[in-house]
Amino acid sequence: MKRVHIHAGVADLDKAIAYYSALFGSEPVKVRSDYAKWAPEDLAINFAVSLSSSHSGISHLGIEYDTTDDVDAADQRVASLGKVSHREEAVSCCYAKSDKAWVEDPGGTAWELFHTHGESDALVSSARVETRPAESSPSGACCG
Repeated sequence: MKRVHIHAGVADLDKAIAYYSALFGSEPVKVRSDYAKWAPEDLAINFAVSLSSSHSGISHLGIEYDTTDDVDAADQRVASLGKVSHREEAVSCCYAKSDKAWVEDPGGTAWELFHTHGESDALVSSARVETRPAESSPSGACCG
């Protein structure tokens, strides 16, 4: 199942966890000292928050796909419009290992197209493999 992904920066993680747990009617599926993620079974959403001193509110939007091939197909559809993506393979981000394509919509909103294939111990990893150059790195790249 594809899920819409939304990532927001928050100043107080405990308050955010209490609020979004009430809003979604479920507890987070992943909690770390600086991060929490919900994936309610009755809502096709992957919603995450992380501590941020520089940005409060929506960091970026995205789509979580079942396979990397699905990410590649979506990336190619966007590329057919003349848009260039920023590709990352086997990157650790948000305590998960994923293959990604970052794209921007015409208004400049960053969209993360990704397939998660494992867990990670890091919120953000510096190891990234780019497979296609980008016009510019989207502002929301890897959890803002």
